[in-house]
Amino acid sequence: MTATLFLEIFERDIKKLKEEISAYKNEADLWKLEKGIANSAGTLALHLTGNLNHFIGAVLGKSGYVRERDKEFSERNAPREKLIAGIDSAAKAVHETMSKLQDADLAGDFPIEFMGQRKTIQVLIILVAHLNYHLGQINYHRRLLAS
Repeated sequence: MTATLFLEIFERDIKKLKEEISAYKNEADLWKLEKGIANSAGTLALHLTGNLNHFIGAVLGKSGYVRERDKEFSERNAPREKLIAGIDSAAKAVHETMSKLQDADLAGDFPIEFMGQRKTIQVLIILVAHLNYHLGQINYHRRLLAS
């Protein structure tokens, strides 16, 4: 039950990420920075998809994905289609990995230590919180620029 719930939450929130990125009326606004905002929505989308593909896809699911974390923060002005493709890729990696997990797997060790945590359930909670933190930033960024 718990493993299925994590899958549902990740899929719901990745879908919301895709909706947020798609909701920007002006594609150039995806990359705009406003005073006091360090990361654009485009940067956050790249970062979230890299994070999910890495920790869930590659580390937990052994997908072979190779993360380029520095590029997540240095790339600029990628087209919306590239961001959406990245979100779709992360959604696929999450689904393929999480749909194979059983509740008992959540009590087991995550393949690597992550933020001081070793248990899979603890790492998944951190990853869900991370996704939602940046999803909220993207939502606020989009609404700020629309006003």
